[in-house]
Amino acid sequence: MSDVHVAPLRAFLAERPAVWRLAAVVGGSWVIAASSWVTAPMYPVPMTLQTFAILLVAGLAGARLGVAIVITWLAQAALGLPFLADGSGGLDPFAGPTAGYLAGFVIAVAVGGALAERRGWRGWLPMLGVFLLGHAVILGCGWSRLAMMIGPQPAFDSGVAPFLLASVLKSFLAVAVILLVEPWIRSLSR
Repeated sequence: MSDVHVAPLRAFLAERPAVWRLAAVVGGSWVIAASSWVTAPMYPVPMTLQTFAILLVAGLAGARLGVAIVITWLAQAALGLPFLADGSGGLDPFAGPTAGYLAGFVIAVAVGGALAERRGWRGWLPMLGVFLLGHAVILGCGWSRLAMMIGPQPAFDSGVAPFLLASVLKSFLAVAVILLVEPWIRSLSR
């Protein structure tokens, strides 16, 4: 798998034993967990680095491996590990105000990972567009769940608007990090 449009982590793991993929899935889930602990207190949804980590996973791992990583992270959180914002875990976050965002993470990594692996989409502008779309998916899913709980306008005011600027910044940063580490990961694949 030497095609440059294939996600670099997926290319790196292609010829390696399955235990390497398992390690990548578990390790990736722990990276997302660590990003969950970097929070800015907000209500009803805290701001974290989760979306940044989700986008990194999408760009580096691609759709299928990325979805496996995100679902593994969410499963560990559901089992009670402190892997979500502010060190929370268990089933409550999957039914509360953050439930839409959690679902949005899976959709965003699937869509973002698939688009990032399309031929010609690994440059600055295409990946930035993909990651902005990923943030839109996450915020849209989060808004829809919050809107059911507190109404559409309050959901937008507290669950979307405060995150817009940070979403743009995290998208830029994710593209920069991916384009910096991608050549190194690809060199390991040779």
